[in-house]
Amino acid sequence: MRELVYYVAVSLDGYIAAPDGSFDAFPVEGDHLQVLFTEFADALPAHVLSALGIEPPGTRFDTVIQGWNSYDAGHSIGITRPYAHLREYVATRTRDASDPAVTFTADALATVRGLKQEEGLDIYLCGGGTLAGALLPEIDRLILKRNPLVLGAGIPLFGNAAFEPRAFRPAGSRTFESGVSIDEYVRTPAAAA
Repeated sequence: MRELVYYVAVSLDGYIAAPDGSFDAFPVEGDHLQVLFTEFADALPAHVLSALGIEPPGTRFDTVIQGWNSYDAGHSIGITRPYAHLREYVATRTRDASDPAVTFTADALATVRGLKQEEGLDIYLCGGGTLAGALLPEIDRLILKRNPLVLGAGIPLFGNAAFEPRAFRPAGSRTFESGVSIDEYVRTPAAAA
């Protein structure tokens, strides 16, 4: 079965973006980037892949789901298909799709449950925190790009999700000279029940 993978940059204090939604505080240089450009190239936006001359390998993800605010980061500057190399879904109850190749959904949880039943590669949960909180019951794997900084405030990793402990087990960790670590966790079978 396909997995829903929440792959996201996060600060030491658990924020994925500043209060205004910007994420430029996270480092954009360092030895960790080679891993992001190879192992996780499927999760790079199409315009970034093009600028770097990278072909998406199509080995990790074939579908992306993101919330409106994450999608609007590109949409507001004219990018209607930020992940043109993937099947794209945007979770929103108030907007309409501006590109017929992007599917807007008012019920992200039902959409993800349906997608997980299909054949294919894993589903990339791009963000944001509110959507991740809503989809927490379906998240199978966390891949956290933990950055060596404290934001103090911002958008939490899981938005304002209700208190409901869910167990994940460590599946690997790599630390780079840049100070960034990539920490991977898999939902435990008890949490999946």
